[in-house]
Amino acid sequence: MSTAVKSYAAVDLGASSGRVMVGRVGPGSLELTEAHRFPNRPVRVPEGLRWDVLGLYAGVLDGLKAAGAVDSVGIDSWAVDYGLLDADGALLGSPCTTATVGPTGSRKRCGRRFRPRSCMRRPVFSTRRSTRCTS
Repeated sequence: MSTAVKSYAAVDLGASSGRVMVGRVGPGSLELTEAHRFPNRPVRVPEGLRWDVLGLYAGVLDGLKAAGAVDSVGIDSWAVDYGLLDADGALLGSPCTTATVGPTGSRKRCGRRFRPRSCMRRPVFSTRRSTRCTS
């Protein structure tokens, strides 16, 4: 069994800031440190708020530099925010933030068929609004 300490970087992109954490795992030890924290400042455009992709990218790179050598990197963001890519994998525009939302109508349609409380117990429905983004 290896006694080497392994290092892992975790990137967390939050609503108002991002951070890079480093976890070092060895035999019988676990150490967590914050390597870097950076602001997340969405940009307002006529369609709503968009992620500042280049600012976030710079913050992540600065954090990974501060983290030093790592064995693996993981990145976490929201499941409802997304960016569209072309056939070559290039980003087509700045991704929408969760602040650019509108009602999906799914809960309303569910409420016409079932009792409203039963809609909330169905995994596909929730009170959260989903992100809708148009380019």
